[in-house]
Amino acid sequence: MLDLALERAEIPRESIYLTNVVKHFRYRARGKRRIHQRPDRWQIRACLPWLQAELAVVKPDGVLLLGATAAQAILGAQVRIKRDRGKPLQSELAPLVMVTAHPSSVLRASDAADRQTAFNELVRDLVSLTEALAHRSS
Repeated sequence: MLDLALERAEIPRESIYLTNVVKHFRYRARGKRRIHQRPDRWQIRACLPWLQAELAVVKPDGVLLLGATAAQAILGAQVRIKRDRGKPLQSELAPLVMVTAHPSSVLRASDAADRQTAFNELVRDLVSLTEALAHRSS
């Protein structure tokens, strides 16, 4: 979903740096499938030094936090995706920080119309970030 949204937003995949806030995969087995589980707060805290080290090396102009886990881990529990998405938020992570829904949420939408709406919102947020970055550099 993310690659499709990047393509639709005309953002070359090689122009972004993608990482995870939590560096391990927590899941519950359901038959042959592994169902993702939300990480505990201690797991998020344990992984933050790695994220901070990555950001110190990459020095991004902008950061887009994908999903509530990433957004709340970095910006705090007060962040709400539906309310805050696509807007610049205060953070020491980078000069420009925004949040959006996780791309996998598109797949969890209840029907085709909702999936298309969720996908369009994700693309809109990607475009908003690139426009805001372009505005800052001009």
